[in-house]
Amino acid sequence: MADALPIDSLLPELLATLQQRSTVLLHAPPGAGKTTRVPPALLQADWLGAQRIVMLEPRRLAARAAARFMAGAMGQAPGQTVGFRTRLETRVSSATRIEVVTEGVLVRMLQGDPALAGIGAVIFDEFHERSLNADLGLALLRESQQVLRPDLRLVVMSATLETEPLARLLGDSLLLSSQGRSFPVEVRYRPPRRNQRLADAVAAAIRHALEHDDGSILVFLPGAGEIRAVADRLTGTLPKDVFVAPLYGALGPAEQDAAIAPTPKDQRKIVLSTAIAQTSLTIEGIRVVIDSGLERRSKFDPGSGMTRLATSACSRAASEQRCGRAGRIEPGVCYRLWSESEQPRLAAFSTPEILDADLASLVLELAAWGARTPEDLTWLDRPPTAHWNQAVELLQWLQALDSGGAITVTGKRMLATGVHPRLAHMLVRGEQLGYARTAAELAALLSERDVFSRGFGADLDLRLDALREPHGQQARSAQVQKLAQRLAGGQRDAAAQPRNAGALLALAFPDRVARRRPGGPARYQLSNGRGAWLADDDPLGTSEWLVAAELDGKAREARIFLAARTDQASIETVLAEHIVESRAAAWDEARGTVVVRDQRRLGALVLTDRDGPAPDPEQIIVGLLDAVQRKGLDALNWTESARQLCYRVECIRSLEPDQWPTFDGEALGDHLEHWLAPFLAGLTHWREVARLDLLPALENRLDFERRQRLDRLAPVRIEVPAGPQVRLDYSGAAGPVLAVKLQAVFGWHQTPRIANDRVPIVLHLLSPAGRPLAITSDLESFWKNAYPEVAKDMRGRYPKHPWPEDPVAAVATIRTKRLGN
Repeated sequence: MADALPIDSLLPELLATLQQRSTVLLHAPPGAGKTTRVPPALLQADWLGAQRIVMLEPRRLAARAAARFMAGAMGQAPGQTVGFRTRLETRVSSATRIEVVTEGVLVRMLQGDPALAGIGAVIFDEFHERSLNADLGLALLRESQQVLRPDLRLVVMSATLETEPLARLLGDSLLLSSQGRSFPVEVRYRPPRRNQRLADAVAAAIRHALEHDDGSILVFLPGAGEIRAVADRLTGTLPKDVFVAPLYGALGPAEQDAAIAPTPKDQRKIVLSTAIAQTSLTIEGIRVVIDSGLERRSKFDPGSGMTRLATSACSRAASEQRCGRAGRIEPGVCYRLWSESEQPRLAAFSTPEILDADLASLVLELAAWGARTPEDLTWLDRPPTAHWNQAVELLQWLQALDSGGAITVTGKRMLATGVHPRLAHMLVRGEQLGYARTAAELAALLSERDVFSRGFGADLDLRLDALREPHGQQARSAQVQKLAQRLAGGQRDAAAQPRNAGALLALAFPDRVARRRPGGPARYQLSNGRGAWLADDDPLGTSEWLVAAELDGKAREARIFLAARTDQASIETVLAEHIVESRAAAWDEARGTVVVRDQRRLGALVLTDRDGPAPDPEQIIVGLLDAVQRKGLDALNWTESARQLCYRVECIRSLEPDQWPTFDGEALGDHLEHWLAPFLAGLTHWREVARLDLLPALENRLDFERRQRLDRLAPVRIEVPAGPQVRLDYSGAAGPVLAVKLQAVFGWHQTPRIANDRVPIVLHLLSPAGRPLAITSDLESFWKNAYPEVAKDMRGRYPKHPWPEDPVAAVATIRTKRLGN
C-alpha cells in the first residue's frame, strides 16, 4: 500500500465538491501529493463515466515523471491507464484514461475540438508558475466550459499562487486547501563574500554541505551556463561516492531522467538544476537544497521585437518552494546564498509570463479561436497592449492575419505546425519554394537546444551539416533531428537546388536581415533599425549580408548568437512584397543643395540608392528642411531679435500654457514644416538658408491678435524715468532683465512689472561706467537698505554724477555731469 500523503484526507471532499460543482481551486503546498493522487482519485467519480482526464504540466520532464509515477503505482507502464503527450514524445493508447500533457498540447486539443469530446476533466497542475500557455489554456477552457461544456470539470491546482484573483476569475468555484508534507527544513543563510563569483560561492556551499550534512544535494542555479561553471569548479574535488547530475530544459530526456532517478546505494548525488526542479518533481534522496536565489526569465521588448534573458532574484514564493524540496522525503536543510535581511524584500510572487512574453503565438491562437482583441476573453492578467499590438503587426507582416486581425489561410497552415509563428511562416513558405527539409531543420534547430556550444560560432549552416552528418554530435542532435522529421513530414528539398539557409531565415525574421556596416569590426545594421554585432573571431563576420535568428536582445546593439549568410539578390527574391520603393528629396552635404533620390528599402536597410530627376520646388523645401534637421537649429541665422521673440513667448506661455504655442528648441525642431518651410520658397542652397532672417518666420507662428498681445504683456523695450526706452532681456531663468544705469531709474518707487503685473523685472543696476552695482527685483527694498552704502561708495568714485540722499524724489538723468555744472 502506498504511503499516506496529506492530500489523501482531502480527496473525499474534492470528489464530493466536483459532484456538485464544475470548477474547484485546490491549494496544496509542496509535498502534499496533489500531482500523483488527484488524477487517479477522479477515476472513481460517477460523472466521469468512460471519459478521460487530462492533466497539464508546465514542463516535459514533469509530464513524463508524473505519468511514470502514477503508472508505476498501478503496476503498469506509461501508455496504458496513464499516458503522457509532449511535443516530441507520446505514450497513449485506447486504454489511456489519464493523459498528462504539456500546456501547449491542451491548446492544440482545444483548437481541434473546442468541446473536448471524450474528456470529462481537465487539471491544471502547478498553475502558480503562470506560464503563457497555462493562462491561454485557462482562458480558452473557461469559454468552452461556459458555452459548450458546462459538464466539463476543471481543477486548478497550485502550491503558492495568490488564490483570491483566481477564485474571482473562476466564478462559481470552491477553494479547497491541503496541508503539505510536514518534514521540517532548517534554513541557513550563507551570503557570498564580497566580490565572490556565483560559481565559487555555490561550489563552496556544496563542499560545506557534503562535509556537514547527509544525503544528496539539489542546487538551484539560474541557467545552463552557471550549471556548467559550478560543475567545472567541482571537477576533481569530490569524494568518489559523490557524482554530479545537471538538470535543465535543453537536456535530452535520457539525461533529465538520469538526474531525477533514485541515487544508487552508498552514493550521493549533486543535482545542479534550473527552476525546472522547483515544482512537480520529487528527486529521491535529496536532503539538502542550496539555493542561489536567482532565476533567468525571458523579457520581450515590443519596441525591438526581440527577447532577452534577464537574471534576477527569485520571488519569496519560489524560494519557499525550492526550500521545500529538501523536506519531501525526510527532514532536511536549505542553504540560501543571500542574507536573512534580504528575504522579506523579495517580490512576493514571480511576474506572470503573459506580462513579459512575446505574444505572437498567443495572438495567432486567439485569431484561430475567433478572438481579435484581448477583450474577447477573460484573463487573470490581461495581455499588455504594446506586446499585443507588436504581435499583430508581426503576424500581418508574416501574412498570418489580414488587415482586420482575422486569421488567413496561411495563418491556419502556420498554426498547424505547432512552432512559433516566425518559424511556422518559414516552414510554409519554405515548402512552397522547394526547401521543405532545410526549413524544417532550421525550425528544429531554433526550437531546441543548440547542437553546438557557443565556441563554435554563430553559423547555422554548420549546424545543418551536423544534423545531416552528426560527427559525434548524435546525443545533442537527436531531439533536433526528431523534431525536424516531424516538421518536414517526409518532404525533401527540390532536387539540385542549392541550400539557402539565409533566405529561409529571412522568411522567419524579416526584421533581422543584417547588412555589414563599412569598415571596422563585424558590426551590422538590422532591417528593424537596430544595431548588431558578431564576435571578432567569428568567421561569419566577413559576410556582407546575414539573417540573425538569435540575439541577446540588448536595445542599443545586440550580440548575434545564431545567423546564416545570404545575399541581396536572395533577400530581394523572398521578401519582394516587403521592399518599398520611394522617391524622396534629401540633403546632399557634399553638394550643398537638395537632390532627389530613388531608393528601395527593406525596413531601415537601403537596398539601392540612385539619383532621381531634378527636384521640384516642393522637394527642394523638403530637402532643405532635412538639412536643418541634420545640422541643427543652431546652424540658422539667429539674430538677437529672433532669440528674444522665443524667450518672450516662453515667458508668457509659462503663465498661460494653453494659449500660446511652444517656442523652445525641441518644439521648433519638430514643427519646421509649419513655421520655416513657407520662408524657404525660392531658396536652393544652404548659404541662402544660413542668411535667412528667422524673425519673420517665427512671428508667423503667432496670429495678429497674439502678436499684439505679446507686445503688451512682454514688451521688447520699457521706458525708464530718464526718458529713453531700454531693451529687456528675456533669456534669464529668473525673469526678464533690465540692465540700466542706476541714475536712469531715480524716481521709480517700486520694481516695474510686466504681464499685467504678474512678473517683476529683474533690475541690473549699473555704475556710470556700465559696471554692475546691484541686482534686485525689489527696488523699494534696494533704495531703503542697499542704496545708502552704494551711494556712499560711488560719490568718491564718480563725483560728477548725482548720488542724492533720496533717490525716489530725485530727477532721473543719463547725463554725465551734475545739472547746473
